[in-house]
Order: sequence, then C-alpha cells, then structure tokens
Amino acid sequence: EWVTLAVSRSGTGRWPTAPGTRLGRVVDSMRRKYRALNDAVYDHMTAVSMPPDELLSDLIAETDELTKDWAGMQISPAQGSFMNLLTRLIGARTALELGTFTGYSSICIARALPPDGKLICCDDSPEWTCVAERYWRRAGLSDRIELRQGEALPMVRAMPEEEQFDLAFLDADKASNWLYYEEVLPRLRRGGVILIDNALSGVDSDDPERSRRARELNERISADQRTDSVLLPIADGLILARKL
Repeated sequence: EWVTLAVSRSGTGRWPTAPGTRLGRVVDSMRRKYRALNDAVYDHMTAVSMPPDELLSDLIAETDELTKDWAGMQISPAQGSFMNLLTRLIGARTALELGTFTGYSSICIARALPPDGKLICCDDSPEWTCVAERYWRRAGLSDRIELRQGEALPMVRAMPEEEQFDLAFLDADKASNWLYYEEVLPRLRRGGVILIDNALSGVDSDDPERSRRARELNERISADQRTDSVLLPIADGLILARKL
C-alpha cells in the first residue's frame, strides 16, 4: 500500500492517515524519527567527524580559560566540521560572518575557501577578536580573513547591495537575526547559503515570551519563499537556508 505525504513549506501540513491506525502509527514514527544524544554518542560522533586538530584544540582550551562563563558562545566541534564541509560542498569563494568571538567558526570556514578566497568577519569585541586574529595568523589564514570591528548591522547595510557572498554565518545579537537575514539575503548569490546559529535555543523554554521569540524567527524563515530552509539539530540548532 502506497501513501503520499503532503507537507507544506511551513511544516504544518496534515498527515493523510488517521491517528491510532497501524498506518498512522508507522507514519508518526517516521515523522518523529531521531536519535537522542548522550555523552558517549556525542563523543563518538565528534571523533569520526573531522575532530579538532591541535590548533583548534588549543583554541578551545584558551577560550575556556580566558572567557570562563562565556565559553559556550564558541560553536561546537561537530558544528565546525559541518560548516567546513558545507563551505567546500558549495564551492564558496566569498563568505561573511556576523559574530566572530575567539575565531573557531571563522577558521572552519576560511580553511574551506580557496587560497584566493575571502571571509569578512564583523564583530564589536576587540577583547575576543584579538584572540581570533592570533589564531588566524597561526593557521596561516590572515590573508583570507578581513576583520571589520563594530556593530554588524550598520556594516552590512554599508556594503553594496549586490550578490557578493556564497555563504553567510549569523552568530551575533540573536534579537537582530531577522534584520541580519533581510540585509544579507540580497547580498548572497543565488544558490548561496545562510547559516543561523542557536536556532533551537529557547524553543522549549518555560518562559512563554522567550519561546515565542525563538519559534517566530524559525517559522518566518521556514515560510520565506525566497529560500529553501531546514533546521538542523546540531549543537543549539542551526538553520540552513539556500537562496532560490
């Protein structure tokens, strides 16, 4: 017996089988198929997914030592591996990062660019980006990365409104993510990709307002007819949106 599942872009389409029936239970189990992670599974996943080399391991340790409670702002090793591979897969030559912190994500992206590629990093914290610059030099990536110091939104708005980037990573002020998205999208080539970090953070919060804000951004991007998008359960959640 064949069943057609029709789901809308917003993910709110009806499942065509009645709940409680055998077929309905099969469909529901398919819809909810996922693997819960524990430390052992996560450690294995990281170990077989381009684990951090010596340089990135040193950066993780120094970030933890220097920033203490802020160390969680650094992306996870698994996310870094994914972003590096994705950058290679789409053949990116130009990239934009909003929110650089101590530089882990920028290294993962820049390593995947060709020798004449360019990553522009926008961040307003000299305290943390000075660490990033030191590791860019150590990684031999300083010629591929341009740091622009200041608030991300005005800097993006000052850029020519033309298709100039292949990939963009949004990891700055979370409340401004929709504004970043709207400003970056016209500056992204067709087929280019926007990545938005921390997309699941707050979705299941006990604070109704925080949960509403988190879900609203995800739903707006899901419904946007200018892109195809998927929300991936990597680290705190990662939106991948491809410009049509």
